[in-house]
Amino acid sequence: MTQVTYPFAAIVGQTELKHALVLSAVDASLGGVLALGDRGTGKTTAVRGLAALLPKIEAARDCRYQCSGTDEGVQCRECAEKTEIKSHKIAVPVVDLPLGVTEDRVLGALDIEQALVNGEKRFEPGLLADANRGFLYIDEVNLLEDHLVDVLLDVAASGWNVVEREGLSLRHPARFVLIGSGNPEEGDLRPQLLDRFGLSVDVTTPGDISERVEVIKRRDAFDKDPVNFTQDWKRETTKLRNRISRSRDLVSKVDVDDQMLALIAEICIALGTDGLRGELTLIKASRAEAAWSGDIKVTEKHISNMAPLALGHRLRRNPLDDSRGSVRVERILDQVLADRNVA
Repeated sequence: MTQVTYPFAAIVGQTELKHALVLSAVDASLGGVLALGDRGTGKTTAVRGLAALLPKIEAARDCRYQCSGTDEGVQCRECAEKTEIKSHKIAVPVVDLPLGVTEDRVLGALDIEQALVNGEKRFEPGLLADANRGFLYIDEVNLLEDHLVDVLLDVAASGWNVVEREGLSLRHPARFVLIGSGNPEEGDLRPQLLDRFGLSVDVTTPGDISERVEVIKRRDAFDKDPVNFTQDWKRETTKLRNRISRSRDLVSKVDVDDQMLALIAEICIALGTDGLRGELTLIKASRAEAAWSGDIKVTEKHISNMAPLALGHRLRRNPLDDSRGSVRVERILDQVLADRNVA
């Protein structure tokens, strides 16, 4: 029996989280989304709902890594050596990386059964292979062990999983949208991993009574009859899916002129962000935001909308200012825009 996923379109509130996830679907190169905040606020529901919302992808038949049949630059060795690849459509993968998982389960390892029974050295793919061309979701990402953080950093940077162990030597594509969630009160993320997330949002428990009641009503209706509930939201789901498809087609055509590039650089300098990843991410995020709005040119409005999400988690700690990162970004953004308008 096919499992029914709670419709993304039916999620109440959590506007920033939903928007960040949608933009990561519009441009997968954004670097994923980090959601920090309270438990039980629909973070996992949103991730799974988005994946179910997206159009199915073409994948090579009998490929253990869901390789694309047409993108030759990111195929595994088996697919690259084939003269003809037969494809079929599959749902976008969503893979959970649980706490306490072993490195072998993440990277993949020697298939012990094949080795003992048949004397063959056969690779058993891990979670990174399962997540290729989809989403890798890490709940409680701030509690992830350091050695696994190092693994994820390497793979996220290259898009390839390289395995050199137990007499095995291979590499396979591992390109995924990294989604992390956690409670900041339980520990901080390593700066290197924090910087890898393209967008970051703060997720809080809704304080409005009417909103909370609506959340409860919809969830209860889904639990009682998931099929009919999903059918009731089919029209809104289709509208969202079509809008994402249109935005994907448009995003590569969106222009970011020198004036907007200068504004982005000015904002990052004023915030004191390290390196240039902040600028590059804000450019991509603003371009995706423009495409989502149906625009072909990035404006100050697009940059203003995305700066808190793209830069809030990249700020250095300030012992004299305990404001959230997004609040500090908005404050500096207002100053920069005011100075430019005066000039």
